[in-house]
Amino acid sequence: MIIEPKIRGFICTTAHPDGCAEAVREQIEYVKGQPKTDGAKKALILGASTGYGLASRIAAAYSCGAATLGVIFDKPASGSRTATAGWYNTAAFERFAAADGLYAKTLNGDAFSKEMKEKTVEVIKQDLGQVDLVVYSLASPRRTLADGATVSSVLKTIGEPYTNKTIDLKTNTVSEITVPPASEQEVQDTVTVMGGEDWEDWITALRKAGVLASGAVTVAYSYIGPEVTHSIYLNGSIGMAKKHLFDTSLKLGRLYPDLKSYVSVNKALVTQSSAAIPIVPLYISILYQVMKEKGLHEGCIEQMTRLFHDRLYAPNILLDAEGRIRVDDYEMQPDVQEAVNALWEKVSTLTLEDCCDIDGYWDDFYRMFGFHFQTVDYTKDVNPDVPIPSMI
Repeated sequence: MIIEPKIRGFICTTAHPDGCAEAVREQIEYVKGQPKTDGAKKALILGASTGYGLASRIAAAYSCGAATLGVIFDKPASGSRTATAGWYNTAAFERFAAADGLYAKTLNGDAFSKEMKEKTVEVIKQDLGQVDLVVYSLASPRRTLADGATVSSVLKTIGEPYTNKTIDLKTNTVSEITVPPASEQEVQDTVTVMGGEDWEDWITALRKAGVLASGAVTVAYSYIGPEVTHSIYLNGSIGMAKKHLFDTSLKLGRLYPDLKSYVSVNKALVTQSSAAIPIVPLYISILYQVMKEKGLHEGCIEQMTRLFHDRLYAPNILLDAEGRIRVDDYEMQPDVQEAVNALWEKVSTLTLEDCCDIDGYWDDFYRMFGFHFQTVDYTKDVNPDVPIPSMI
């Protein structure tokens, strides 16, 4: 079939296997061109198929030379429907890893479930013995609990509504949006879905099973951002989940003194998660313009390569005053934020092209799903039914 992008809301409902393979290839080639990292040798990546999780898997494999076991939750092609981008990304990664002599195996299912934890432990025991790195990069809108109940996260403020500028990405128009406050139950549900509870469950399950190496490293990902996003992010419902995530990193360090447990605060980027957050896509498009002009822009793979080489496995790990790793340091430079603030004040539908890198935003958006690659012929018939080698 000939596969074209089909946009619905803030996601693309199609993905291109050749384009996704090209995206993975480009990231691998970037890492191959960077200094090697004396780091992880056997890595478990939870949420390994897109964005920061995929980039973490590529960095672990190609910077550290690690064997990688990934846990994903993606769909294969079915009838006239393409597979998800994460499925195609994973299939491509496994093919490239095999060609380069690297172990790569993937499990597909609900990472929140007890069954997936048990299956993962089985595979580690069988293939790897133990893992010395656990990356927790899950970004799910909902979670099914052990009793069968499903809870959902919300993107809302806390206490008071918040009004600010936002962008309609379908029409490229700037308007005001008011984000309502979350109820106490919605805040708690968001913490349950996106906080650190499941991260702790994973580490506990791995440790009890004897498959987590002494001295292992575990890292989860967060975001802080500038003041303009604080009401919807840092101080909103999702911010409470991220606070719980950080508190969990400290708790894990107390529970397992030989475990190195961190939260890494990363840069704002176009991801399937960030595209859904009011106000944030407009901020990102302005940030892109500023950081590209200053030569500071990084994508997921540049961020994760720097995280692994310059932070996680550096001789003296650099932490902020709270004890967090910061690879959002370029984004939060005073000169960058001053320039972003100035453009934020000026941005409107009429000034959008002058204030924002809208083309760059959309390019990154389409590339998440395997589109907009110059080296891919999108007029060509392709077979959407692409297997993940380790699942055959």
